Amino acid sequence: MKTGSLFLSTAPAAALGCILACSTAPEGAGTVPVRTVANEGGPTIAFAATSGLRLVGDGGFHFKDLNRNGALDAYEDWRRPAGARAKDLASRMSIPEIAGLMLYSNHQAVPAAGDTYGAATYGGKPFAESGARASDLTDQQREFLSRDNLRHILITSVESPAVAAAWNNNVQALCESMGLGIPANTSSDPRHQTAADAEYNAGAGGPISMWPGSLGLAATFDPELVREFGRIASREYRALGITTALWPQIDLATDPRWSRVSGTFGESPALAADMARACVDGLQTSEGTLEISGGWGYSSVNAMVKHWPGGGTGEGGRDAHFAYGKYAVYPGNRFADHLLAFTEGAFKLDGKTRSASAVMPYYTISYGIDTAYNENVGNSYSAYMIRDLLRGTYAYDGVVCTDWGVTRDVRAVDGFGTTPWGAETLTEAERHYRILAAGVDQFGGNNDAGPVVEAYDMGVRLHGEAFMRARMEASAERLLRNMFRVGLFENPYLDIGETRAVVGNPAFMKAGYRAQLQSVVMLKNSGGALPVARGATVYVPERITPAGRDFFGGATPESRGLPVDAGIARKYYRLTDAPDEADAALVVIESPDTGGGYDPADARSGGTGYVPISLQYGPYRAGDARDPSIAGGDPLEAFSNRSYRGKSTVARNIGDLRMVLDAARAMQGKPVVVVLRMSNPTVFGEFEPSADAILVSFGVQDQALLDILSGEAEPAGLLPLDMPADMRAVEAQAEDRPFDMDRYVDAAGNAYGFGFGLDWSGVIRDARTAAYEKEKNPARPQPGP
Repeated sequence: MKTGSLFLSTAPAAALGCILACSTAPEGAGTVPVRTVANEGGPTIAFAATSGLRLVGDGGFHFKDLNRNGALDAYEDWRRPAGARAKDLASRMSIPEIAGLMLYSNHQAVPAAGDTYGAATYGGKPFAESGARASDLTDQQREFLSRDNLRHILITSVESPAVAAAWNNNVQALCESMGLGIPANTSSDPRHQTAADAEYNAGAGGPISMWPGSLGLAATFDPELVREFGRIASREYRALGITTALWPQIDLATDPRWSRVSGTFGESPALAADMARACVDGLQTSEGTLEISGGWGYSSVNAMVKHWPGGGTGEGGRDAHFAYGKYAVYPGNRFADHLLAFTEGAFKLDGKTRSASAVMPYYTISYGIDTAYNENVGNSYSAYMIRDLLRGTYAYDGVVCTDWGVTRDVRAVDGFGTTPWGAETLTEAERHYRILAAGVDQFGGNNDAGPVVEAYDMGVRLHGEAFMRARMEASAERLLRNMFRVGLFENPYLDIGETRAVVGNPAFMKAGYRAQLQSVVMLKNSGGALPVARGATVYVPERITPAGRDFFGGATPESRGLPVDAGIARKYYRLTDAPDEADAALVVIESPDTGGGYDPADARSGGTGYVPISLQYGPYRAGDARDPSIAGGDPLEAFSNRSYRGKSTVARNIGDLRMVLDAARAMQGKPVVVVLRMSNPTVFGEFEPSADAILVSFGVQDQALLDILSGEAEPAGLLPLDMPADMRAVEAQAEDRPFDMDRYVDAAGNAYGFGFGLDWSGVIRDARTAAYEKEKNPARPQPGP
């Protein structure tokens, strides 16, 4: 491991007296001083000067005496395999310590917010009033680390890379000072999203490299690019102290209405498997001097793939974060397709780590799939899904962690963050026991070890202490193995100077920007409307979005303004608000937003609350919807039929459609270029005839779009999923069957389907399209009953 200015420059390894007595001030305020000792032919050992830890020697090497017993125990010996070390340490842990290891914290911001989700205090005060440094630990973090023995932390926002590194060092110093000296394993959801208004400069860095969203990565049809993304992401994560990625999301997007389509690699089982394999290989593989063993090492990040066995088949497109979307259905009898990204992708790697080290089940009840016990329960509660299928049939021996909040009491059909589907009537401790019995190792979003200890006690009463002790140790071994393999026990500390140099460095930023350019899909270019020459006069209509509610149910205010950054756009074009002065119009819109398929106002007025999710902007009446629903029933509802047939909806952002139609009229035959920022497949028939050119983007910077619009770069992306001909096609498709919709066909006869895209020469036909040709035009059987 490299030694930077954060660490003490040590004498030879034998000179322990100096090493233990001396330290240097770390770079950057707010972090503990860290001491190091280099083992010739072995790892550099690092520990906090404040932790009270000492070293022990053996065979000319040095090791941390983590439990302070003056002896070299097996788990402290870095020469041993990770599995053997994990087994030894698990055997030494008390049940409360194992219970804490099985927790995964709720979301932690650095510094913590004072009055929003994840609010916390510093010395009893909100951060702004406390005088604390941004890198200090909150009162709540100190409590769950010390009292509850929690060691797995999920972080969200961080003030800066340097603050993240300093906070990491403070966390690790506290963990090292207690009990068996088990370090913290910090995780994150995806962090590499773009800022649309950020300006790219090949010679400059940024807060972190920016890449297209998952659908955009899929649109490149290039697994090697995704492998490189995983490799770069792992370097940046490790420089931030992050050793587990709660991604990639490898669900198949077989229902186009699902609110999480944008986080997937599309609807193709083959492409999703290839992308999953490449991404996980990139994340987990260390090479050269950074490798410890078996591809694992100091640049490895554990990948927690999600969501087993696939969450993209919610009935009517509804999402299982909410009780109204708890049921996943399989009318096309294609459950097996949804396993392929796991079994043929993430669990069957090309690299030496062989398999994703962790997996997260989704909230959903996979309705009617459990033929062994005939239980319709959330996947984390399902012995069939976890013990029989995942661990049995597919022999998966990595960590299984629930999604966040599955053991909390449900409050409302449309409430967020409480998802004990199928176990609503159980106590919190009983839910933990059911999940343990199903074969799960870890509880997402739980900071309190109490219910896990209660679950253990339940198991002791049923099966005896020896049985439950063995069950708890099995999970502890899996969890610890992932921590040993990435070198956390030898050196969990960061050099802040190195963090600054690694995260968002120019080479990483360049790779991300190049991927953004490759992800943009051109669907139409009538009459050579694109490219629009640099320096032209361009009309960009203002975009207005009415007030509404976000995914979490929170109120969102009305927004209005130019949909691209004016400062960046003016470096390419002269902007005007007068269509008659313009050479071309640039209309930037987003996918239709009609909500999540449930309307509390409808329920309050005597209806069921269930309404359609539409992929068109204009008014839609669901005359062809399924009735009755396949699944239904909830303790908070007095009915089981969740059909929305005959109900209507309209997109909150119907103004986007008006923008296109108005621009076409105002331009009087001059080119109208539409850029669709896509989160879901969209019914193009409402606006395609009014557009001369159409680009689709999946989370890229405005500058990348403008590079393509102006001809600085050529569009190269391909659609990673099908676009529906209309909403009748959406209602007719089976939620679980890939490629099960009639596709939209434009005026030029091009079908907007999987694998389609244009470049300046016309329809793209290359090695990528050839590789997935079998999936490009699959047979389209009629939906099942």
